Amino acid sequence: MKRLFTLMLFLGLALGTFLNAQTISRDEMVFLTSEWKGERFDDGRPRISDALIERAAKIGIEEAWVVLYTAGYKNQFEGNWKMVHDDVPVIGRALTAHYMPSRPDVLKNIMERGHAEGRSGNHNSWPIQELQMGDVYVADSFGKIAQGTLIGDSLATAIFNKTGTGVIFDGSARDRSGMSEIEGFNAFVRDFDPTFLEEVVLMGLNTPIRIGGAIVLPGDLVISEPTGVLFIPAHMAEEVILTAEFIGVRDAFGYEMLKSGTYDTGQMDNAWTDAIKEHFLRWLDENPDQLPMSRKDLDAFMSKRTW
Repeated sequence: MKRLFTLMLFLGLALGTFLNAQTISRDEMVFLTSEWKGERFDDGRPRISDALIERAAKIGIEEAWVVLYTAGYKNQFEGNWKMVHDDVPVIGRALTAHYMPSRPDVLKNIMERGHAEGRSGNHNSWPIQELQMGDVYVADSFGKIAQGTLIGDSLATAIFNKTGTGVIFDGSARDRSGMSEIEGFNAFVRDFDPTFLEEVVLMGLNTPIRIGGAIVLPGDLVISEPTGVLFIPAHMAEEVILTAEFIGVRDAFGYEMLKSGTYDTGQMDNAWTDAIKEHFLRWLDENPDQLPMSRKDLDAFMSKRTW
């Protein structure tokens, strides 16, 4: 009986905590993202710097994925998307939303509480109200297509005006032609559908979510290409970007050396000799425009490499 009482008390406290707020507590946010040591938003979400986001726009997913995979982060990529534009990347800090199939009592309680807290409109607009410049709205809507359209062109316009980026939805969107006219905006969705959103309820805002085979935490760095989307844990962002930048510079040097016939593929694709390393450093001095990071950051990074 004592065990049953303890279990009921625990469940009651857990449920009460969830029902008191659509979001997790700041302490829980900090706990889940405790590897992040930098600046945070008021709610505890990691705030990757604007400078890093700008640099992230220039790296490739393949290089970034290798860094994460090698570090043990093997569930961060998701493919199989449809897009508004094939050539507009969506890059920024994740603001997450978790949707579930609706039921009348839950929807009623969530709507009443949200309006009492000062939120306006339908629940699918609440994540948009939280967005800030540089955010990417990432939503788990359990892959729903028909009646799973989280936004149309009006909400897409509101999102782009607040963030300057786009959205990643494990769900659908409507008004593709209207969204295509929003220059700079893009949406990665499972499909486009003309129906309105129905039988869906927002169960979590800025909580951990699953996007296909990937886990996403609030504040993760989102980068995308037509091949798919990579979610980089905030504390890994700088390392991933720097490593991907170095790989890019190294590949540019290697391409030029192969094209000129200075070295062959065996020399470039295997561990470099001291002579090649020295040549690479001279080449960097002669081609400073090829260096996306500071020379100080490059020197620190290279001192840790075994080539």
